[in-house]
Amino acid sequence: MKTDIEISYAAPLQPIEEIAAKAGINADKLECYGPYMAKVKLDVIDKQKAAKSHLVLVTAMSPTKAGIGKTTVSIGLSMGLCRLGKRSVLALREPSLGPCFGMKGGATGGGYSQVVPMEKINLHFTGDFHAITSANNMIAALLDNYVYQHRSEGFFLSDQTWRRVLDVNDRNLRDVVTGLGARTNGCVNETGFDITPASEIMAVLCLAKSEEDLRQRLDNIVLGVDSEGKPFTLKQMGVTGAIMVLLHDALKPNLVQTVEHTPAFVHGGPFANIAHGCNSILATQMALSCGDYAVTEAGFGADLGAEKFLDIKCRQAGLHPEACVLVCTMAGLKQQGGGEGSETGDESAAVIEKGFANLDRHISNLQHMGQHVIVTLNRFERDTAEEIAQVRSHCEQMGVAFAANEAFMKGGEGCLELAQAVVDVVEKNPAEAVDFTYNESDSLEDKIEKVCRKVYGASAVEFKPAARRAIDKIREWGYDKLPVCIAKTQYSFTDDAKVLGAPSNFTITVRDIALNAGAGMIVAIAGTILRMPGLPKYPQAERLDVVDGRIVGLQ
Repeated sequence: MKTDIEISYAAPLQPIEEIAAKAGINADKLECYGPYMAKVKLDVIDKQKAAKSHLVLVTAMSPTKAGIGKTTVSIGLSMGLCRLGKRSVLALREPSLGPCFGMKGGATGGGYSQVVPMEKINLHFTGDFHAITSANNMIAALLDNYVYQHRSEGFFLSDQTWRRVLDVNDRNLRDVVTGLGARTNGCVNETGFDITPASEIMAVLCLAKSEEDLRQRLDNIVLGVDSEGKPFTLKQMGVTGAIMVLLHDALKPNLVQTVEHTPAFVHGGPFANIAHGCNSILATQMALSCGDYAVTEAGFGADLGAEKFLDIKCRQAGLHPEACVLVCTMAGLKQQGGGEGSETGDESAAVIEKGFANLDRHISNLQHMGQHVIVTLNRFERDTAEEIAQVRSHCEQMGVAFAANEAFMKGGEGCLELAQAVVDVVEKNPAEAVDFTYNESDSLEDKIEKVCRKVYGASAVEFKPAARRAIDKIREWGYDKLPVCIAKTQYSFTDDAKVLGAPSNFTITVRDIALNAGAGMIVAIAGTILRMPGLPKYPQAERLDVVDGRIVGLQ
């Protein structure tokens, strides 16, 4: 079989104006970036049309290091719905250079289920990530200058919380000291770098519902604590307009196409383990405005991406999915069952049976949040008929719909069974309102504990002293009614990546709390999770190159 990038290069692309026409978008609403990519003006969003469309969420069981294939399945599902005669539009996140050059690879799908041109989308695309990085670091530079220029007036920050970001996995930048050297180099400050997908600017852009809402969210960003113990905001620094300038184009969703010419909005890219893990509200609303079905995905397992999609994004945007697709793979089931992935026959059946515990907890969690679940097996050539039958039988016993898919190998044709299962749920028994995990009026501690207990299965939550101090400060400032976004490992329901399956009677340790007042959420940092990943011993960067004028090695 051809590599992903070979399939992408071989795919005949349609001009972006033709893709826009399929979505009912006039050419004058496009700002083209070459012949196959465009930004779309925000007035394409039609809330009346969006309210009549069907939102489908794609999530997954706990992933392996190679992932589970949510994006591949999301793309295949949307193409499959189009093959059934439905007007389907995608709403996906943008890839980060961190995974592209690190370990996991790109985020444009795989095989014959891709958004294209994959090499451009995976790399610089339309510059959104660069704009977000620049905006974040412009704030850092302006803040350092503000402190430096106003210190003679007695101004200082007792705690400067705003950090810089970079869309590269660089462990050496996690903790740094700035302002060293001559007095004119600025004030000495201990700070550090996060990866761009963890930036509050990324969350602000993805959760903004309009340009005016973006401005208000930027105004509300807390940069540190002043000498009186009060929050010092971007609005107080007086530079919100400058950051609006940098984000002006980035706020508009990007339109591309799948290998089967299905319209796809690809916009925003927060990770779900260290951020809220969803594409932009504007892209989702645009997809709902332009099709009868809007297919979107939320990062990593349902305990992270789907929970945040429902408790944060749906709460803020007034959205609700009518069907929820839960992706699993044989590799994922076998890993969660304690296997190595190479088991066959009776040994394989026993390991898969143990792995069902992880799948079942994700199913139960989604159902408790009011979702109608369809389990899909992301099938690969090595999967046997006996293994697939075992998963199908288990889902029937659980009382949930099941459909195998071959999105990777066959594109939309390989997702017809899944697409029909989704249509059956949406047309006959759609989910209605989201049953949120917690109430906005709950205390901050209760919100975190409810997620940890109800979703992860924890028996207790331990708040470290730094987290307790942060909670007290957030409560004093009046931000404690915001929803919570828990940053933790994606590989386990616990905060320990090595604990697999569906464990119980464990403690989640919250070591710190970060206030994202602009984004409108509180980030609770659990276990040893880091918001600046590191590179593996043999990064994907070693396999990337340009050969005969074409990029090779992307996957």
